[in-house]
Amino acid sequence: METTLSDDIANQLRRDILRGKLPPGSTIKERDNANEMGVSRTPMREAIRILAKEGLVVLRPSRTPIVATPSLKEISDAIDVLRALELLSGELACKNASNDEIAQIRALHEKMSDLYDHVDTLDLFEIDMSFHIAIARASQNPALAETHNAYLSRLWRARYLSASQRRSRDRVLRQHSMIVEGLEQRNPAKVQAEIQSHLEHLVLNIRSRFEELDAERETSDAG
Repeated sequence: METTLSDDIANQLRRDILRGKLPPGSTIKERDNANEMGVSRTPMREAIRILAKEGLVVLRPSRTPIVATPSLKEISDAIDVLRALELLSGELACKNASNDEIAQIRALHEKMSDLYDHVDTLDLFEIDMSFHIAIARASQNPALAETHNAYLSRLWRARYLSASQRRSRDRVLRQHSMIVEGLEQRNPAKVQAEIQSHLEHLVLNIRSRFEELDAERETSDAG
């Protein structure tokens, strides 16, 4: 699928947000960012709109957009919806996915496994998200895949904060492997069980990360 200049700019801004170069609450100034990237303000404005739809940026009337600061409750609510979408995706992929699509999902898992200890955390994270997107697409239900992508996008930063800790290497790779095996066996119960466990651990990791950030802020304020 071809990408536009706005898509490319949105991808760069998204990576800056995930890496913390643009932290939560910070402003995204059209003119300054356009000048820094050497582009005009029109594609920059559209890129910011893309990120706003993903929930990474908050648009404010007559004011500069800011990087979103979702609460733990907002993130947990989105994960509840994502869980339902991914469970349905797994079930339908077992029924509808072509052998080639399942082979591509396995290839993404093997790529992630091979590169896990050797690449940048953000690059690894993007492979991880591609794995989950591929399963939703393999459901052969465009409405489901579109909705899944929208909710996955809302959770990019939260999931990246979880993934960047790299505390769960063996578990994540094992669960991905079991999901792939379930797809190959056309076994929806196996796929759904691993997806359920995968997302339960995600919630625990995100909650833990929020607690760490709260502690860091308290220490900083005390200093």
